[in-house]
Amino acid sequence: MLETRSESDGGAGFAKRARWRRRLRELYVGTDTRATRFQWALASIDLVIIGFFVLSPVLQEWRAFLWVDYAIALLLAADFSARAAATTNLGRWLRQPVVWVDLVVLATLLAPLWLANLGFLRILRLWSLSQKSLFWRSLRRHGYQEWEDVGRAGINLVTCLFVITGFVYTVFAGPGSGIGGWIDALYFTVATVTTTGFGDITLPGTAGKLTSIVTMIVGISLFVRLAQALFRPYKVSFRCPQCALLRHEPDAVHCKACGHLLAIPDSGGG
Repeated sequence: MLETRSESDGGAGFAKRARWRRRLRELYVGTDTRATRFQWALASIDLVIIGFFVLSPVLQEWRAFLWVDYAIALLLAADFSARAAATTNLGRWLRQPVVWVDLVVLATLLAPLWLANLGFLRILRLWSLSQKSLFWRSLRRHGYQEWEDVGRAGINLVTCLFVITGFVYTVFAGPGSGIGGWIDALYFTVATVTTTGFGDITLPGTAGKLTSIVTMIVGISLFVRLAQALFRPYKVSFRCPQCALLRHEPDAVHCKACGHLLAIPDSGGG
């Protein structure tokens, strides 16, 4: 009798957890009105948090800075746990680059005193946010799908600029370095990425030269990617079932690589 009741309670608990996880999954990956509102609310909070990350070098002397830091850590930890609970395949989910980025960001928030020198990596949360389909789904729904590549390339470039700026400020700022503050680090990064090369601020030593080289190579690559997205003819993203080619002309009927018949969904543009 007792064993039967215990098994019944265990089954009811399992069913309750399954329903709870299903509801979370519907909120995080669903496309209905309720899920979309929930995802936009999370994205809005994320944007505020990212703004705080950008301003962190300026706000570090603020008395309540650590309290805000830990509050954000709790929010992101709750979001991370909820997404983990909502996934249907935890192992595959943990292998995603976005998850690793979120773990790094969370670690810098939970241990700000020990990982202070890695605080500049928090801005990677912007890239993580851009990987969500919410923004791009909204663009497609309103007929602006041709701006998706431009948006992704622009976010990648902005993220890179802030990451490099944070690294330069963390590693090289100091008396006699030419980097007197965060604005100087941003100025150096933009001047280097654009290959303007005014030369009024240079990073000292071999490490400084290597940092400048990497900044120029990465920056130019991302600028070229953004220029391509802006000026090349618009193409739709649709994976060919035969050869897996992803980019096609909007009115393509056959894959230009293998000739396979395509069934590209009509976005409803007329």
